[in-house]
Amino acid sequence: MRIPPWTPEAASRDPALLEAILKRRGGKLINLDLALLWSEPLARGWNAYVGAVRRELSVSPRLKELAICVVARITGAEYEFTHHWPEYVKAGGRDDLRPLMKDPDRAMEDPEFSGDERLAMRYAAAVTRTVKVPDALFEEVRRRFSPTEVVELTAAIATYNMVARLLLALDIEPDAR
Repeated sequence: MRIPPWTPEAASRDPALLEAILKRRGGKLINLDLALLWSEPLARGWNAYVGAVRRELSVSPRLKELAICVVARITGAEYEFTHHWPEYVKAGGRDDLRPLMKDPDRAMEDPEFSGDERLAMRYAAAVTRTVKVPDALFEEVRRRFSPTEVVELTAAIATYNMVARLLLALDIEPDAR
């Protein structure tokens, strides 16, 4: 990491904030937290917002996590991929498809993934690479998913593009598993 990991000795933080982060994380701070905690307002907002994106959206968790994995592969955010592929599998995705994700362009055309998965991957790639999604692709997404699902999938993809940029700029390493 390009900055030192945050410690309570280096900068005190609101105990309620630390408790909230630890609760969301299952009792252990991860490397990303140890960067974010250098800014208490950022850590607070991040915990609430990203927690909602991760756990409160109605869009299919399987599609959301797969789209996040595409963002991770395209941006080179291995940290992000390491954290989200298991979530994709837990949400019903097939772990044996992991090797296909080394090349997301190939994966998004591979019939081993469902049609919805391929569409979510193509959409994630477009949002990540060009930001402005081609009309034809957006129409496919709009026809397949409800307005709520479109907004939520788009927000998840955009959020994890933000996460990838922070991870890569600060060179935050994947956590030991």
